[in-house]
Amino acid sequence: MNCLIVDDQKVFRTVLRRMFELDSSLILVGECNDAVEAYQLVLENKIDLIFLDIRMPGMSGLEFAKILEDKRPLIIFTTSVAEHAAEAFDLNVVDFLLKPISPSRFLKAVEKAREIYSNQNISVDGNMSDYVFIRHSNIISRLKLTEILFFEATGDYVKVHTAKQHYSIHSSLKTIEQKLPQNIFLRVHRSFIINLNKIDTAEGKTLVISHNLIPVSETYRADLNKRMTFL
Repeated sequence: MNCLIVDDQKVFRTVLRRMFELDSSLILVGECNDAVEAYQLVLENKIDLIFLDIRMPGMSGLEFAKILEDKRPLIIFTTSVAEHAAEAFDLNVVDFLLKPISPSRFLKAVEKAREIYSNQNISVDGNMSDYVFIRHSNIISRLKLTEILFFEATGDYVKVHTAKQHYSIHSSLKTIEQKLPQNIFLRVHRSFIINLNKIDTAEGKTLVISHNLIPVSETYRADLNKRMTFL
């Protein structure tokens, strides 16, 4: 994973940099002492994981995480105070590490990030449009489109629901929507994309798909009505 260290304390940046030697899969792309410099690096480079301090002069780590939006890599917050933990986890970050950080705690957070990173890729094969590839736990599995019931956005993640299980992907619903065949899938809500072939019933502003209630917003209702065949 391509990583970035953002911390205004040079001493801690040095300590964290040495911890990178514990895991050869971590590639340090750069280190910054403020959020402004870090933002530019995120725009110019492929960054997968940021070790981000919360209390920094100027823009805080929390503010920085919020402005990244769709560009946001995985984030592990690093801080010397615990008071921001609740707000940090509301941003769906990977982990929250209190300084001083032990090597074992560092590796545990990295392993969590690696698991999420492994699950974050979904792609539709250009030649075989009847399936997608899901990366999970360092394994790439082929998933038939006919198995997918719906996609649900939850914070920085999207759940791919099937009848048997679901897969969590670190992505946006918009990104996934662009990769899916339009003749099968339709967005019906800011948080849901459905497989049209899986609709069981529709009543008012709600669809039922395999016992799951899916809301339909007014924004997408007209598109849904056009795609449904009525006798």
